[in-house]
Amino acid sequence: MDYLKAKGRIFDIQRYSIHDGPGIRTIVFLKGCPLRCRWCCNPEGQHWDHEDMIVNGSPKHFGEDVTVEELIPRLMKDEFYYRRSGGGITLSGGECLMQPDFAPHLLHACHDLGYNTCIETTGHQKWEQIEKYLPYLDYVLMDIKHMDSEKHKKFTGVSTELIHENALKFAKSGVDLTIRVPVIPTFNNTPQEIRAIAEFAKTLPGVKKLHLLPYHRLGQGKYEGLGREYTLKEIEPMEKSYMEMLLREAKKSGLYCQIGG
Repeated sequence: MDYLKAKGRIFDIQRYSIHDGPGIRTIVFLKGCPLRCRWCCNPEGQHWDHEDMIVNGSPKHFGEDVTVEELIPRLMKDEFYYRRSGGGITLSGGECLMQPDFAPHLLHACHDLGYNTCIETTGHQKWEQIEKYLPYLDYVLMDIKHMDSEKHKKFTGVSTELIHENALKFAKSGVDLTIRVPVIPTFNNTPQEIRAIAEFAKTLPGVKKLHLLPYHRLGQGKYEGLGREYTLKEIEPMEKSYMEMLLREAKKSGLYCQIGG
């Protein structure tokens, strides 16, 4: 079938994930993202171009052009675990919505095999492109990073309007939608900011879950390997007790809230 010939660009495949959708999953990381979040832990996925990054003193290439037909056998290796756990395939990035002529076809092929499908997304894309994904999509993990558009733009490079509009459209589409909040010191880690995001999530039809993702600096070395500046290097991860306080604040919305996931 023609959709099996669709070609895209990936930069990694991660097996045996249990935090990126239900069950045991394989994550396919797609190249390209319209955001430039200061804390991004996958900077090698931001640019569409093929790139080399210094890893442990040696260059490592990031960027592989692959068709759906070529990729599917690699995903089928863990079919036993998908079926036993209710897991499947998650598309991440980068931003998987930036490859609308490839990613929906990959989801289509996964659905044909009976695999649960999920995307992790910023939601920053024209809705007419997002609609291509919906027929083959079971679960969406979507970031809502801030309610203040100017502050969001300062830290990510884009404003919030399109993202918030698409969150509502995702919710109305009937897809299983969970909201994620990367909690970043100096950006959105006050009780008021977290409560505002949770209250917005509460207004989205059918949304019942919100995940708070603690800040970490695991991607800092990647910036050095790419010759880029990591601008949050002075920021320390938050204490567990502080995250628990923010969790209590988020729960006031009435949503099911958790740290991580």
